[in-house]
Parts: sequence; structure tokens; C-alpha cells
Amino acid sequence: MSHAVPGYRDNPTPPWDPDAPVDAIEAEEFLRLCYREDTRLGPVEPRLSVVRAQIAATGTYAQTADEVAYGAKVAWRNASRCIGRLYWRSLVVLDRRDARTADDVFALLLRHLRQATGIGTPGQLRPIISIFAPATPGRPYPRIWNEQLIRYAGYRRSDGSVLGDPRMVEFTEAMTARGWRGAGTDHDVLPVAIETPEEGVRLFELPGQAVLEVPLTHPDLPWFEELGLHWYAVPAVTNMRLTIGGLHYPLAPFNGWYMGTEIGARSFGDADRYDVVPEVAKRMGLDTSSEGTLWRDRALIELNRAVLHSFDRAGVKISDHHTESERFLSHLRNEERAGRQVPADWSWIVPPISGSATPVFHRYYHEADLRPAFYLDEDAHERALRPDRRKPSASER
Repeated sequence: MSHAVPGYRDNPTPPWDPDAPVDAIEAEEFLRLCYREDTRLGPVEPRLSVVRAQIAATGTYAQTADEVAYGAKVAWRNASRCIGRLYWRSLVVLDRRDARTADDVFALLLRHLRQATGIGTPGQLRPIISIFAPATPGRPYPRIWNEQLIRYAGYRRSDGSVLGDPRMVEFTEAMTARGWRGAGTDHDVLPVAIETPEEGVRLFELPGQAVLEVPLTHPDLPWFEELGLHWYAVPAVTNMRLTIGGLHYPLAPFNGWYMGTEIGARSFGDADRYDVVPEVAKRMGLDTSSEGTLWRDRALIELNRAVLHSFDRAGVKISDHHTESERFLSHLRNEERAGRQVPADWSWIVPPISGSATPVFHRYYHEADLRPAFYLDEDAHERALRPDRRKPSASER
């Protein structure tokens, strides 16, 4: 995985009780780390005294803007399934903790997308995180049900086939049950489902100007554009809970930019997603009578070439898996010089195509669950798809 998302699929999530008080030990460990690495913040002991008193009195504490910003960057640094961590220090952190209403949240999400896409120069993407209010023990908190700000709908047809993205069929049906209606194409942008304690869940449509999309063409195959494929530029993950110093931020959308294989090999290549490979192979005139002809491999490579070519032609930032693999090794060297181990999941760091042709394939990695960190918000997923089966927390009972 690249800059797009910090390993959100199937990320193991440790137990979390939103009604429990903040772990004072975890808070202290983070503060010592933060003030040691960011020396401009000064001595940590005075700050620890304040935090200990706040936790003792309220069960939680308020982090400063500097602490939140550095914690978010370190969470990216610790994301073991992300290959694009070389740029962790460049993460732009937008402190949105004062936002309360769904309208406020959505307006700030639109600003996030606009800034991430590149103000004045669309396509010059920047890694950005917007951090909203943390969870407070004993009280409900805001969150987003979507897994990404931008996703395409999936419609189940009567014959069992799917129009659009099969991954999003259940979510599309959940949004439809709440009154949303798409245009019925294979690239309908889903609404953003925002839940707040005061308003419940509300659906918001992303305006067209907020969603930069890239039509796919191929440098050598003129017929490729007839497939009608296109993809969005900004991969902004919204169902990850950010954990910093014992505090949990359930609403913290994060984006970077794509590595081409995330689109070409996975979104369009996977059999349970758009599954474009057989059609590409057919149009290429490949012999598909036997797997031994490697027709899948040949078609998949051309599909990935089309993604990289199209994004480059549109001036939208993207990276290839060979370049990102080299950059990840640069990140490893930087961290080793700083005396830090780099947690990494080999099965995620190695690209989904041509793995052994990249340098990240030929080594082992240290695996650890370090905090600050991002974790999959499984409760948001349950709220969206199976609200009748979700168990309320103590703060909601």
C-alpha cells in the first residue's frame, strides 16, 4: 500500500472501550516521546503534571495542537502496512476539534478535499489529515460511516451481477435504504454518511467540483478508452480511528496519493472488484485458453500502464510500485539512523504485481503494534450495514 491509506483493510484492532478513562501510562509514554523528538516544545515534566491532574479529575485530558499534530505524524510513521511513510514529516494536520454539527463537519471535509487536491494546481496532491473531536469517556462521539470520502457505488442486478464496485454493494444498499438515489452508472460517487450525537446520521452529496477524476487511456492501445474507466484522484480514508497518547479520534480522515497498483491491480484488477482483466485480455487478442499463457499477467500489466499513463497525462500525482519500493528503503535507512525500528507487514509492503522485481521483496521486517496508530473503526462499519445488530456503548444506554 502506498500513500493512499495506512493499511485499513483487515487491520487488527485491539479492544477499545470508549467508556473507559484514558490510560495515564499511555498518555505519559506518548508525551515523553513527543517532547523528546520535538525539542522546541520544551521540558515535558510541567506538561505531565497538568495531564495527570486532568485525567485524575475527568478521566481524560485535552491535547495541545502541537501534540495532536506530532501524534498524527508518528501514527503514519508507525503504520506497518503503508509503503509510503518516507514523507511522514510532511503530513499536513488540520485541527478540526471544535466542529460539532454535521454541516460543519461536511464543510470541513470539502475543504480537506480541496486542499488535498491542490489549491490552484489541481492534481498536485498533498498528504493531509483532518482531526475532529476525540471520544470522551461516557459520551457519544461523531464519526463517518464511509470507508473513504470518495467511493463508487455498487448496484446488485437481478441476475446476481454488479454494476459498479462490488466492494460497495452493501454500503450502497444501506445508503439507498436511507433515501439516497444514484444515477445508476458504474462510477456513481456515494454520499458521505456523517453521524453526530445530536443529529444522528445525515447523508451529504459530494459536489462534482470536489471530486477530481481521471479518465483512463493507454499509451499504445487506442481502444482502451472505450472501456469507459476512470478513477478518483484523492484516496481519503475515513473509517480509521486515530489513537494518540490514550485519546481516540474516531473522525480523522487521512489522504495521500495513489500508488498505481492500488487502482490498476486491485480496484480494476481484482476478480471481486471491477474485474477488468478478462475484457482487456480479450481486446488485446490474447490466448486465454490456458493459464499457462500468462494472459492475466500481460493484461494486468497493460491495465497498470494505463493508470500511470492517464494520471501523468492529467497532471495528477501518482507513483509506481518500483519507485515507492525504493523510497520505502530510504525510509528504513532514515529511521535506522534515528535509532528507531520500522514496523512493517511484508505481505502489505510488497506490491501486488512484480513483487520480486522490487527491493522490498528480498528482506524481512520488524512487526509491532506501535502507538500512536491508526485502527479500523469496526463499529462505524456495523452502524452503516447492520444498525439493528450493533450493540450500544454504555454512554448510549
